[in-house]
Amino acid sequence: MKIKLDENIPVRLRNILGDFGHQVDTVPDEGLQGRIDSNIWAATQDASAFLITQDLDFSDIRQFRPGTHHGIMLVRLRDPGAGALAERIRSIFESEAVVTWQGCLVIATERKIRVRRPDA
Repeated sequence: MKIKLDENIPVRLRNILGDFGHQVDTVPDEGLQGRIDSNIWAATQDASAFLITQDLDFSDIRQFRPGTHHGIMLVRLRDPGAGALAERIRSIFESEAVVTWQGCLVIATERKIRVRRPDA
């Protein structure tokens, strides 16, 4: 699975998710940090990648309707420090069938994972 990590997601996840067999790019590695959401989104879609972010702007299902993109995971933790984010995302990728989430909007918190599938 191709994945793009937004600039608000720890870069160390590139190697962790890569160890799970995913192809991972990061917004900072591509020189996109500080760019507007539409630039990040265009780069993500051009790469046919699944976006992992904390940016609530990507949660608008009217604009990012499931099935019209390659997938978004919005991570919302009460304490979103780098260690907590990395651990939560690692545990999700270790325990869930994330490859089935392409085209979906996924909201991940400390306790729950909600998957909004196309035409759901």
